Amino acid sequence: MKNKTALVTGAGKGLGFEVVKLLSSSGVQVFLTARDLKKAEVAYNSLGDFKKNIRLVELDVANPGSVKAAFEKINSEIDSLDILINNAGINYDTWQKAINADIEVECKVTMETNFYGPWRMIKTFLPLLLKSTQGRIVNVSSEAGSIAGLTGGIPAYATSKAALNALTKTVAGELKTNKILVNSVCPGWCATEMGGAGGRSPVLGAKSILWAAELPDDGPTGGFFRDGKSLNW
Repeated sequence: MKNKTALVTGAGKGLGFEVVKLLSSSGVQVFLTARDLKKAEVAYNSLGDFKKNIRLVELDVANPGSVKAAFEKINSEIDSLDILINNAGINYDTWQKAINADIEVECKVTMETNFYGPWRMIKTFLPLLLKSTQGRIVNVSSEAGSIAGLTGGIPAYATSKAALNALTKTVAGELKTNKILVNSVCPGWCATEMGGAGGRSPVLGAKSILWAAELPDDGPTGGFFRDGKSLNW
C-alpha cells in the first residue's frame, strides 16, 4: 500500500476517520475530506506522527460545487488516485416508515448524500482513478440496503443504500476493462455517532472497508461484502 494515494469522504469522525488512520499507518497518502473542516482539524490534530501522510480537504458530497473545488485542489497535487472510499452517509431514519415517509425532505436529502454523493464523486474523480495502475472504488453501504433482507422501516436510509449497491454493480461493469475494482462494503453495526453505543468497534468496521481497498488485481469486482465475505444483494 505504500506510495499509494487515497481519498476518503466523511472522514472527520467515525468509520471514515478510522479508515484514514489505517491507510496512513500503511504509508498511503490520504486526503481526509469532511464537510466541516474545523471539526476535522480537531481529529487530524490527534493523529500524531501519522499526520505527515494526511491532507485535509473540505468536501461536501451533496454539493456539486464543493466536489468540483475539491477535485481541482487534489488534481493540482497528485498525478493519480489509487483508492476512492465513498464513506459519507447520513440519516438512519428509524422514526419513519415507507408508507408515511417525508419524501420531499428526509428522503431526498438522504439520497443526495448516500447515493448521488458517491455517484458524483466517482464521475468527478474518475480521470485521476484512470491514471492509476490499481484503481479501487469502495462504496460504504449497509446490509440494511440488501433487498433480500428488507422487511420495512428506515426507508430513506435503506433505499439509498440499495440504490448505492445498484450503482456499484453498474460502475463495476463499466470499468471492468479499465481494471478498476468497484465493490460495496457493509462495515457492520459499529459504535459510531450514527450507530450508537452498541455494535462492534469502528476499527473492525474500518478493517472491513480497507479489505476492499487492498484487493489484488485479480480480486472481485461488482460485489457486496462484509469482512471479506459475500452478502446477499
